[in-house]
Amino acid sequence: MKKKLLALLLALSMLAALTACGGKKDDAGTPEQEVAAEDVDGTVDQPQETPEAGEEVSETQDADGSTETDAAAPVENLPAEPAEKPESGNLPADTTQKPESKPIEKPVQKPVEKPAEKPAEKPAEKPTESKSVDLAAFFETFASGENRPAMMQADGEVLDAFYPGLSAIKTKQCGVYTAMISAAVGELALVEVENAADVQAVKDIFQARINYQVGDDENPGGAWYPQTIEGWKNGSRIVSNGNYVMLIALSEGADDVVNSFNALFA
Repeated sequence: MKKKLLALLLALSMLAALTACGGKKDDAGTPEQEVAAEDVDGTVDQPQETPEAGEEVSETQDADGSTETDAAAPVENLPAEPAEKPESGNLPADTTQKPESKPIEKPVQKPVEKPAEKPAEKPAEKPTESKSVDLAAFFETFASGENRPAMMQADGEVLDAFYPGLSAIKTKQCGVYTAMISAAVGELALVEVENAADVQAVKDIFQARINYQVGDDENPGGAWYPQTIEGWKNGSRIVSNGNYVMLIALSEGADDVVNSFNALFA
């Protein structure tokens, strides 16, 4: 035990001697190295490191008046730090509402309307002149037919008695022919009026002649004989073409006379 303690003390003394020798050598060999001054209170002020050129010194003053100086790395030599890209899936949602872009509407082109074509104007048609018919010649043709009763022309007082009002109408042609025997059914009246407005008046006068000859239940007909009255009732016709008007009364064949009359104007 005593040997170990002696050995330990010896080692410590040798270590102290070596330490003292090293401190003197440093003082002689390194004159430029500054020795830390020992303050009165026993603290040693460490020499402050002066910032190298290019370093920025920041000084921060605390609330108690003390300042802290931080040496920052040179601005020129600082590498640009890459901007940190957010990981996919953690991107913040873009809440900015973009206005909806409406499609540009092209103006609708209306089809060019062509002016309506005016119908070709037809030249004014000349009024067709009514066909001239010789009524006297027609009577001669009629009278020459078979089974025709003997007839004579009525005029003057006889015409006014049989066809009242007819003489007052302006006519171009007028011929009324009656049977010579009153018991026979045979009468032909042919008229061409000057004015077309008088056509209906002539037809009314002709109808009044038929009504008189046929009669009614209270008054006997002007034909007098029952067979003659029946002939006027069934065999009387009134027909007109333009300004021409005809009355025919026959026991038989009245329709054939109508067809012949109409054929004059075909």
